[in-house]
Amino acid sequence: MAITAAMVKELRDSTGAGMMDAKKALTETGGNMDEAVDWLRTKGLAKAAKKSGRTAAEGLVAVHVNGGNGVAVEVNSETDFVAKNSEFQEMVGKITYAAEGVDDVDALLAADLGGKSVADTLTDKIATIGENMSVRRMSKLSGDTVVSYVHNAATTGMGKIGVLVALSGGDEAFGKQVAMHIAAVNPAALSEADMDPEVVEKEKQVQMDIARESGKPEQVIEKMIVGRMKKFVAESTLLNQDFVVNPDLTVEAAAKEAGATITGFVRMEVGEGIVVEKEDFAAEVAKAAQG
Repeated sequence: MAITAAMVKELRDSTGAGMMDAKKALTETGGNMDEAVDWLRTKGLAKAAKKSGRTAAEGLVAVHVNGGNGVAVEVNSETDFVAKNSEFQEMVGKITYAAEGVDDVDALLAADLGGKSVADTLTDKIATIGENMSVRRMSKLSGDTVVSYVHNAATTGMGKIGVLVALSGGDEAFGKQVAMHIAAVNPAALSEADMDPEVVEKEKQVQMDIARESGKPEQVIEKMIVGRMKKFVAESTLLNQDFVVNPDLTVEAAAKEAGATITGFVRMEVGEGIVVEKEDFAAEVAKAAQG
């Protein structure tokens, strides 16, 4: 029986096995899907499927800089214990280097990693380590100079928070200070012009509703909102924030003193925005009993 690409895809989707393993399973079983699943299970290659429904909110962010180009990648696992595993860290490092040559996560998953795609490498590691994992996101940054920083580093170049900063002028030491500031303060954007208009408008409406609760006249509220929004923008944008190294200066003023212009940044934190569903102990036991 001819083994088609559609059959391979169906088996991969149902078991989480790699492409070549799925194809071999179908070949060995004459194209019988049920027997192919059993074949994979006996070889220990279908473990990943059982893990795919679990939330992977731990893991590592890795950063890598090559000249004026930097890349940051988040690879998730279920537990922080796996993030400390040397096998996992080695895989994350290789994935990050592979990210240099692609522009998005889909292309990264298809990229070659020593003869296997990143996606298949990840599937194999899920089967080996026994936890769900995923390449969640990547981001690239270019500039005259790009500096990286990792906060809570698990090993060289990877940890809980990864930062890239692009500079024109200045030096790497100043860039590192800015990167540490970004890790600590988490600005929403570089400047007011870079802010999401929807975020700004939502904050404005919230502030107006708060002001109206005070019972003040509309003309007074409008003046209040101008001041509050100015403060909101200053606190949310990197260039307008008080520099953690010298709070008497804004980051923009500190950059000017250092002879630098900050042209962009990336801040990536493990698990950012992931909603983790929590169960009570009784529910966990009942779920486990059901297999």
